[in-house]
Amino acid sequence: TEQIVYCEMTDQQADIYEKEKSAIRNSILENISEQGFERSTISIMRGLTRLRQVANHPAMVYTRENLDSGKFEEIVRGLENVVSEGHKILVFSSFVKHLNLVAGYLDETNTGYEMLTGSTVNRKEVIRKFQHDEKIPVFLISIKAGGVGLNLTAADYIFILDPWWNPAVENQAVSRAHRIGQDKHIFVYRFISVGSVEEKIIRMQERKELLGRDFVESANPLRLLGEQKIMEILD
Repeated sequence: TEQIVYCEMTDQQADIYEKEKSAIRNSILENISEQGFERSTISIMRGLTRLRQVANHPAMVYTRENLDSGKFEEIVRGLENVVSEGHKILVFSSFVKHLNLVAGYLDETNTGYEMLTGSTVNRKEVIRKFQHDEKIPVFLISIKAGGVGLNLTAADYIFILDPWWNPAVENQAVSRAHRIGQDKHIFVYRFISVGSVEEKIIRMQERKELLGRDFVESANPLRLLGEQKIMEILD
């Protein structure tokens, strides 16, 4: 069972997001004007990534204290519910910074977890602990590190914290739990911040604008999107 969880940004987060979006949009337009669209794709990707991070949690971009996030509140609420009911959960993110924020919450609440990122050296031990230790209900995984070679049938819930435009990568992550030997129903939740670039991408996917094979498999999908669509995303 798959579900999109739409998260309202907090007032503070929405204010930061709008200011960032305006600055990034102006910067991208300037780049395109000076260098052309083709040569601006790296700066566009950098800008979109920054907006994605703010849509997740402003603390991923800013170091000042007392920053909040509507999405993070929803994630925490979901984790509390799933763990309290005795389930095991895989938490995927494209950003290790995002996983670290969730790890901070789990540390504060004394909730057992393991984490798998590109820098994890003892992969087998980390996986074994999650699979067999009842005191470890949460497994934090970076999507890049968790793409292959994992069989995590102990989990029956999956949270994808920051969906983006390649559903094939996310489906590969989901299949870590949905494997041979899995005897439980799997629940997948994708968290999307309302009014953000994330929601714009999801809407385009729903309209079948971003699901073509050429787009999904492209090393540079921005080039295929074109300038007009990029500006729609940043509108």
